[in-house]
Amino acid sequence: MAGRVYLVGAGPGDARLITVKGLACIQRADVVVYDRLASPRLLKHMKRGAEKIYVGKRTNRHTMKQEDINQLLVDLALEGKIVARLKGGDPTIFGRVGEEAELLRENGIEYEIVPGITSAISVPAYAGIPVTHRDYASSLSIITGHESPDKLEHSIQWDKVTQATGTLIFMMGVSNIGYISRQLIKHGRSPETPVALVRWGTRAEQATLTGTLADIEQKVLDTNFQPPAVIVVGDVVLQRDKLKWAESLPLFGKRILVTRSRSQASELVEKIEDLGGEPYEFPVIETRLPESEESKRDVADAMTQLSSYDWVFFTSVNGVEYFFEHLYRLGKDIRSLNGARIVAVGPATKDELQRRGIISEALPERFQAEGLAESYGEQLEAGQTVFLPRGNMARSWLPEFLREKGLSVTEAIMYETVAVSDEDDELLKLIEKGRIHAITFTSSSTVRNLVEALTRMGLKDPVHALSNAATLCIGPVTAKTAEEYGFKAAMVAEEATLHSMIHSLCDWNLRTSAEH
Repeated sequence: MAGRVYLVGAGPGDARLITVKGLACIQRADVVVYDRLASPRLLKHMKRGAEKIYVGKRTNRHTMKQEDINQLLVDLALEGKIVARLKGGDPTIFGRVGEEAELLRENGIEYEIVPGITSAISVPAYAGIPVTHRDYASSLSIITGHESPDKLEHSIQWDKVTQATGTLIFMMGVSNIGYISRQLIKHGRSPETPVALVRWGTRAEQATLTGTLADIEQKVLDTNFQPPAVIVVGDVVLQRDKLKWAESLPLFGKRILVTRSRSQASELVEKIEDLGGEPYEFPVIETRLPESEESKRDVADAMTQLSSYDWVFFTSVNGVEYFFEHLYRLGKDIRSLNGARIVAVGPATKDELQRRGIISEALPERFQAEGLAESYGEQLEAGQTVFLPRGNMARSWLPEFLREKGLSVTEAIMYETVAVSDEDDELLKLIEKGRIHAITFTSSSTVRNLVEALTRMGLKDPVHALSNAATLCIGPVTAKTAEEYGFKAAMVAEEATLHSMIHSLCDWNLRTSAEH
């Protein structure tokens, strides 16, 4: 039985600009066939085990001919697979979707065309240029600029196009900008007509070059302005100085590698996006319930003694979450802890406890184990009992300190942090091209596992390859690990919180922007 093909518009580049239906097609597909202009972040939404095939095209270098792409879609569908064909922007605007759909129909294969947000409109919008404006333009034309001048000479009726609409949008025409400008001037547009070129709009590499029909070619040459770019011709370009907004966001132009587990990364990713940055998720750890029989017995034993503890120290959000998971699985009652003083390390841990109806003691000033000693050292008395629900990677400092003071300490591994990483060719390309601008580390294990994962993927010296990327750590312990691995001048958030990390990223970008 033949499969089905979804011809999906992937939007202009920012992964959030995919349509709801387009995202659903990616999540459902057995195979995703994608091109250069589709955001690699969209591939993170593929279901486990799905195949991805790159068929992208670069200037003067095609990975696969269009005819071969058409046939590939047919062959995959005939194998009974559900296929999502991701095409940058909207598939019906210079996306050659008609050719792909025609061959699918000839072979009796069901397909759907899923519209996308076209870069012709969205990319100028991200540069602060509305393609229509009541005072400047009430109509627009979208024109290919990608063909050779000889082809454009015959395919475009310049005498009609030049004055047809207030705004002219040329797609993929950077290499032909001189020819386009001369044709427009020749057929009646003023040499002083404003022009804007917006490269990689909506992505971290977004850059805008403005000029006029008379001087834009020389500006492209002087700045070595490279494709892909959308060209906007018309008075609407004058709105850019008033309306540009993306460049004003605190993290604009920065691609930030997020290494924490996918289940915990969402808040950090959302904050980076809200502030104009482009997060690149590459989770190198995940947490899970302990699997060894010994750990399971230790947890069960510790949880049967809840009523006997004088203190319970939660040192992470994970510790809280997995404690309650075990509480549920073992059929225990939280009221058994009514005699214990419950302390959280860090505001996020405190909030997680409060969300579950437990108010923590006052927070230590320092959000780490040493802070507990400073805040509660005088109240910790020999003979008292302490319960430490923690992970397998937790430091030994706190239980050793407590035992030295004569307290009875019960530790239980409530969760395990394990290394994970998928092969990610897109990440390797970004690293090799120096397009990762900052890395966030939220634990020592994220440092170790990132280096190990990149090494397994074939990067000989990951730390050197990332030497131009700023390194931001959630706390001094993580920063020390980063420095031990060779990451230089690791930044440390003022507080061990995601909010503080974001604040540090914004300060860093402000400083580096001022320096340049």
